[in-house]
Amino acid sequence: MKVVCKTLLFAVVLISCFFILNTSAQNKQKSGLSLSEKVQNLMDMNNKKALLRFNGQKFKEYVKNSPRNYSMIVMLTALAPSRQCQICRHAHDEFQIVAQSYRFSPVYSNKLFFAMVDFDEGSDVFQMLRLNTAPVFMHFPAKGKPKGADTMDIHRVGFAADAIGKFIAERTDIQIRIFRPPNYSGTVAMVTLAALVGGFLYMRRNNLEFLYNKSIWGAIAVFFCFTMISGQMWNHIRGPPLVHKSQNGGVAYIHGSSQGQLVVETYIVLGLNALIFFGMLLLTESGSQTDPRKGRIMSVVGLSLLAIFFSFLLSVFRSKAQGYPYSFLFK
Repeated sequence: MKVVCKTLLFAVVLISCFFILNTSAQNKQKSGLSLSEKVQNLMDMNNKKALLRFNGQKFKEYVKNSPRNYSMIVMLTALAPSRQCQICRHAHDEFQIVAQSYRFSPVYSNKLFFAMVDFDEGSDVFQMLRLNTAPVFMHFPAKGKPKGADTMDIHRVGFAADAIGKFIAERTDIQIRIFRPPNYSGTVAMVTLAALVGGFLYMRRNNLEFLYNKSIWGAIAVFFCFTMISGQMWNHIRGPPLVHKSQNGGVAYIHGSSQGQLVVETYIVLGLNALIFFGMLLLTESGSQTDPRKGRIMSVVGLSLLAIFFSFLLSVFRSKAQGYPYSFLFK
């Protein structure tokens, strides 16, 4: 009888110990990393890469779960070519510039981190946040859940590095000065052009009458005007994106605000202005033709070009200046 009681007592003690150890392990697993461990791990990862790459598990551990005394700026994207997100790569490059600028800026601290989640690596994150589009930029504050203003409105402000930096300043009060990597393509192009022009002039040094040709200088002046009024200088200063995402999920080639523009938009405006100029040129030259039939054809073609492409140009202006009441041919 005593042996049976001892055996039962030993079994009860063994079961109790197993239950206590199992409960402790579950609580430890549920609690996850401590705050100091989280911050230390993020700092170690940040020393290697300015832009952290999370999957679903890491997102829950470092972004979703508490405790957390740091803010996270997360880009949710789909970079795989099979996803056919045409602007995701460019948005990633701009986000990378912001993350690099912050990583090597004087305001860098353990209070703000940058991360990205690709759809193919963290589809559960998209489901958790109820997202069906990409790219999306979200701010996860140190305390509480993100609100509506913590999602960047890329349809209105675009996703250029400067726009992302402004969004971060509004949500975290951290001012990040954007440093873009040096781009020597413009310098190389100018040097190449100067060398070609210099070589051409040297080869034609005994016959330079073409330098007095008014048509050539007129064409150069007109091209320079088209370049300036299309916004190429603004592109050079501000570095806007090539295109951005429209509100219906497609690709927008015209910026929806009068405070911004896209690279493709400048070429569209340049082409419209060039066609309007060509129409005006045909109208002007039609009056000096000796053949009346040829003059009529030139005037009709010129007037058609002027009316059609001026209407397109006015439509572009209407789409950017919301509330502009006037239109011509097209809305």
